[in-house]
Amino acid sequence: MSIHSPIETGGRTGVMSDYLDALSLVERLHRLLLDVIKDEFERLGVLDLNAVQALLLFNIGENEVTAGELKTRGYYQGSNVSYNLKKLVEKGFMHHQRCEIDRRAVRVRLTPRGREIRDIVAGLFARHAEGLVVRGVVTADGLAEIADALKRMERYWTDQIRYIY
Repeated sequence: MSIHSPIETGGRTGVMSDYLDALSLVERLHRLLLDVIKDEFERLGVLDLNAVQALLLFNIGENEVTAGELKTRGYYQGSNVSYNLKKLVEKGFMHHQRCEIDRRAVRVRLTPRGREIRDIVAGLFARHAEGLVVRGVVTADGLAEIADALKRMERYWTDQIRYIY
C-alpha cells in the first residue's frame, strides 16, 4: 500500500500526514525486513527458501502449532500459508502430522534444519538490534517506545475491525 495521492483532510494536515507517513513506513519496513533476510541468506548461500518462509520458521520457534494458529498467534501475516507450509515440509524445514483430536488439523514444528534457519534469523536480528543502539540510530528506550506505539495502533485497528461486524 503506497500512499501517494493527496487526500482532503479538512484542514487537519498534521495528524493525517503523520498517520499516512506511519502507514507508508510500516509497509516499507516490512518489505525492507524481507530484503534484509533475503540478503543474509544469499550471503550465506542458503537459497532453498525465501525470506517469508525464513521469517515463518523464526516466528514458530520451538512451538508446535496448527496451520490455523499461525495467523491467530501472529506468526504469519500472508494469505498463502498452506503453500509455504507445504514447501517447508517438502524441503525438510518442518515436520507435520495430523492432530490426534481433530484429524482435519495438521500440527507443524521445526526440524533440526528448520531450527538452524531460525537461529540464523535470530542471530541477524540480534546483530541489528545491537547495531541500532551502538550506532546511535535509536536507544533501547526508543525501541521500546516504538514497539509500544505500534502495539497500541494494532489494538486500535483490531478494535475497528471487531466493531464493523
